[in-house]
Amino acid sequence: MAGTGKTVTRVDLCEAVYQKVGLSRTESSAFVELVLKEITDCLERGETVKLSSFGSFMVRKKGQRIGRNPKTGTEVPISPRRVMVFKPSAILKQRINGNGVTAAAAPAAPPSTTAAKAE
Repeated sequence: MAGTGKTVTRVDLCEAVYQKVGLSRTESSAFVELVLKEITDCLERGETVKLSSFGSFMVRKKGQRIGRNPKTGTEVPISPRRVMVFKPSAILKQRINGNGVTAAAAPAAPPSTTAAKAE
């Protein structure tokens, strides 16, 4: 699928779970729907959804502001609203840019200072 410009749909995700995990198609579909529903429910409550090595989904509040009708130039108030934002992880950014870093190849945490004190 990479590089083809194809849009991945729920059906594609369900099929991938079916192929790679081995659940039935019905179970795969239910699993994908459950994950998407949980993410949606968390975002509705204003919670941040952080998926390690993938990125974070956040809800931000935007205040009221004045916009302009491009056709007439008339000022129009834009009401306050909440918007969903996705911030990709550094690992995802590297993979997208072809650096091929995987979670296993990600830099390890620095050694603990307790080992150095023991010497």
